[in-house]
Amino acid sequence: MRENEDIWPRCREILIILSSFGPKIQVVSSRILIVPKIRFMRVLVIEDYEPVRNAVVQALTEEGYAVDSADNGRDGLWYAKSGEHNVILLDILLPHVNGIEILQTIRSSDNHVPVLLLTALDEVDHRIKGLDSGADDYLVKPFAIAELLARVRALLRRSYGDGTSKIEVGALQIDTAARTVYCNGKAISLTAREYGLLELLARRRGKVVSRAEVWKCLYDFQGDSSSNVVDVYIGYLRKKLDPPGGPSMIQTRRGLGYVLTGRVE
Repeated sequence: MRENEDIWPRCREILIILSSFGPKIQVVSSRILIVPKIRFMRVLVIEDYEPVRNAVVQALTEEGYAVDSADNGRDGLWYAKSGEHNVILLDILLPHVNGIEILQTIRSSDNHVPVLLLTALDEVDHRIKGLDSGADDYLVKPFAIAELLARVRALLRRSYGDGTSKIEVGALQIDTAARTVYCNGKAISLTAREYGLLELLARRRGKVVSRAEVWKCLYDFQGDSSSNVVDVYIGYLRKKLDPPGGPSMIQTRRGLGYVLTGRVE
């Protein structure tokens, strides 16, 4: 049994590689059915205390993030070294490999993913050591889930070079904290999936976002999906953002992907 548990991270690596080729890939294992699903951004949670880990994963999932999690430092380090995540939430006191070692390892490999330390170690010396080891933020347990989510949003803003929660792209105004969207001053109602896709395009405003990049950033390993789900949700956004019968502010670059211009062309 221990042997099977040890090889599982390698199985997940294979599944991640297969999933990156697109939503047509479906892999069945004895443990789960793996199918990509649209989400906004990927977060890694490395926490050994199950109640805390489950609460954080649930909160992030409800916010629309794709979430991977590990309950020990060995598996957590494997995930962290994959380079597939936008933010890492990292406990310090972990089995097998502690959080500071994980942090130092990924920083030594020139991986600059934002890292938020979650720990009961609240002494000033502990905070200094964590921050000096390469952490971007430090949150002491117990913490409020609302504060955790706010810190994750702040880390994402900084990683994309956005100083505030406001993103403006032509006629579009997006508030990533309030998760609101206005177009030409009119409020636009979006589902969680639609909002996630729009924010991804907005953070890369003016640049082409390939289909492969969309899947890499937005998929998770649960739920059902269809082969044209990206096209479907691009279509939903266009119907809500563009004037009837007019050109679209989300342009398709054939063979390349999509670009949000914020203006019709």
